[in-house]
Amino acid sequence: MIRSSLSKRRSARVLAAAGAVVAAALVLAGCSSSSPSSSSSSAGSSDGAFPVSITTGLGTTTIDSAPKRVVALGWGDAETALELGVQPVGASDWLAFGGDGVGPWLKGAYKKSPKIIETLEPSYEEILKLKPDLILDVKSSGDKDRYDKLSAIAPTVAIPKGGENYLASTTEQVDMISKALGKESEGKKLLSDLDDSYAAARTAHPEFEGKTAAIGAYTSEGFGVYASRDSRATFMQNLGFTIPSAIDNAAGKEFSVSLSNENLDLLDADLTVVLPIYVDASKASSDPLFQKVPSVEAGHSIVIDDSDVSTAFSLGTTAAIEWALKRLPDEFAKKLG
Repeated sequence: MIRSSLSKRRSARVLAAAGAVVAAALVLAGCSSSSPSSSSSSAGSSDGAFPVSITTGLGTTTIDSAPKRVVALGWGDAETALELGVQPVGASDWLAFGGDGVGPWLKGAYKKSPKIIETLEPSYEEILKLKPDLILDVKSSGDKDRYDKLSAIAPTVAIPKGGENYLASTTEQVDMISKALGKESEGKKLLSDLDDSYAAARTAHPEFEGKTAAIGAYTSEGFGVYASRDSRATFMQNLGFTIPSAIDNAAGKEFSVSLSNENLDLLDADLTVVLPIYVDASKASSDPLFQKVPSVEAGHSIVIDDSDVSTAFSLGTTAAIEWALKRLPDEFAKKLG
């Protein structure tokens, strides 16, 4: 299953955890808007509205004053903070980037490297040593025990109210984090710039409108495909594509479907995009049953062999999406059926 194989790779590559299905659905996914602000490492508010209260899926968090020591633990939370001009003192590296735990689109964004905190089982002792006055755990597990332990250390912003584990949208993540940091106007600018970038991509490629796209994953356990509620599918929908209803029907309440040989045709669409997860892209491309999927057989498929591109496509932060938008739409257009 996409989830289980992603869990394995998390454990294998990210200190002790690296983007499980969570990752798969998440594991995998500049212009000026994607660049980190040059403001200081403190989270001073250009909006200046403190205290603030944020309703999350695990309770209401009140932040009395502009935080100065931020620990960012959720999937992409640290990148979002960096884009808002705030440098976390601690962060989790879900995708095993190494170094500062951010993608190449934010290379050099930190003035001082953060303490890297493990993902699935963070060391609360290490977090406590960092003396945070705010913990970001927005795109995360939604685990109540984890939330209670973090909240005992510092005010903690958890998953969105009504949201699901690891499925906070880009908008929800930016809105919640920008409010917690007192950077709401900066957050609105990030989202507005991203909307403009999507609009520019749609204008450049009107042929995407109404076409179907199937976004798959390939792991050591085989193929899977993402439902329309997943961040990768959202990326495609924002370009004008639609996700085949058969995928959502098969997924039910889940964000992904594991594919057997019998239902591999769920990957069939006007465009099929496959993201290899810790396996060589050639193994997916050369799979004989994959080659028989109608869209693949017709030449309307892409198996992305650049791990940075796959990650940018999957991560869901505004900086990563902006980076992916500079690289993927033209490639999609070449393969579109």
